[in-house]
Amino acid sequence: MKRFLSLITALLALPLLAQESLPKKPEIFEIEGHKAVIYAAPKTAEGKPWLWYAPTLNGGVSIVGRKMYFEAFMKVGISIAGFDLGEVRGSPASSAKFTLFYEAMVKRGYSPKPILLGQSRGGMMTLAWAFRNPDKVRAWVGIYPVCNLASWPLKNSKAQTLADFAMTETELVAKLSEFNPIDNLKGLLANKVPMFAVHGDSDVVVPYDLNTKLLKERYEAGGGQISVKVIPGEGHKVGPSFFECRELIDFVLGLP
Repeated sequence: MKRFLSLITALLALPLLAQESLPKKPEIFEIEGHKAVIYAAPKTAEGKPWLWYAPTLNGGVSIVGRKMYFEAFMKVGISIAGFDLGEVRGSPASSAKFTLFYEAMVKRGYSPKPILLGQSRGGMMTLAWAFRNPDKVRAWVGIYPVCNLASWPLKNSKAQTLADFAMTETELVAKLSEFNPIDNLKGLLANKVPMFAVHGDSDVVVPYDLNTKLLKERYEAGGGQISVKVIPGEGHKVGPSFFECRELIDFVLGLP
């Protein structure tokens, strides 16, 4: 009887032990004065896969605070990392700085094909880097992501957008098709990069129709693989629909 009780106690303790083994503090290093942050999986999967999250602001990778996602990725050996460039909006210059972070991660032995996850304006950061480096992307994931420069960036974040591109509004609009991710999907299509996004259809901050829906229509028109979960009646908020999305986890864990 004692042995039986001891076994039950040990089995019940396993989730707690697993939880305790998850990283509580990240590795932090600098690249040209900007903070890079890595939450290394306790036991990395073959090839050292990693999820590159944006935006990383003030040295914080907020996705690690989403318990369901953090535990799911850590436990299968996917590390989580980010690079703090501040409020950038996908310009060639900021994308080039993100490449320095990518190269540093690869030098540390991490996979040369990260999974990119962009939340809100992080969608623009990751998609802008992805379309310029389509052969280096394993997959792209969005949580109510900004995908279209003509939407939120130029309507509600104009000052930061123009500062990142170092252009006037007239100059940027004249070259929008050169810089806008939704106009530059050919490389990602050619490399067969799979995509997934979750977005509320009542989002007034980053409108679904002008961002994820438009991305989906264009990517599918080019023969690309993209899955979208639309949340009826929900907007741009922190809640289980977006941060406990089983389909998002299944997409990441199901990648080849």
